[in-house]
Amino acid sequence: MKLNRRLNQLTAAEYRHVLTNYRRYTDFNSLGLFRSILENEKLDPAQRLQVRDAAVTAFPKFFEFLQLKDPDTYLQLQALGQEQTAAERQAAWQQVQRNQQQLLADKRLRHRNFGTYAKHECGYADCPLNGLMIRQGSRTTGRGMWFHSDRRLGWNHYRNHQAEQRRQDRKAFNAARHTRFPEDL
Repeated sequence: MKLNRRLNQLTAAEYRHVLTNYRRYTDFNSLGLFRSILENEKLDPAQRLQVRDAAVTAFPKFFEFLQLKDPDTYLQLQALGQEQTAAERQAAWQQVQRNQQQLLADKRLRHRNFGTYAKHECGYADCPLNGLMIRQGSRTTGRGMWFHSDRRLGWNHYRNHQAEQRRQDRKAFNAARHTRFPEDL
């Protein structure tokens, strides 16, 4: 059975019906559900809070994983119906970053290509690469997931890499020079 409607056009009663019967719908998208709560204009703030709480109750693990997948949506859902100061927003971002690091460690994930972090977002509206899926660590990365405990790769890393490359080149050159070929004998 298909939903055949955009989730951000549902009423509060329809949200409750969809949440109780979400397994029946083949085109149900849990990320779309959480994003639609923020985008829905038919809901008043009290109804948004009720729908958010019902969605979090229905999908608690996905809501926690939303910190990795789409932290902007997660923070907007957390702050729904509240006025936040800049300091509170900064503290919330720091908490999300700690939770991201903990989730990566708990799930034993080594890569950090998730959701919004896997797409190019440089901030320019006319960039032809906007929305393009990118590989972790590529030069086209708009923003990436990083932690204060990460090792900084800066100028020292570049110098060490060059020194190692020169050492390998010297070894290969000397090995080729000292190798005796049968026609030299």
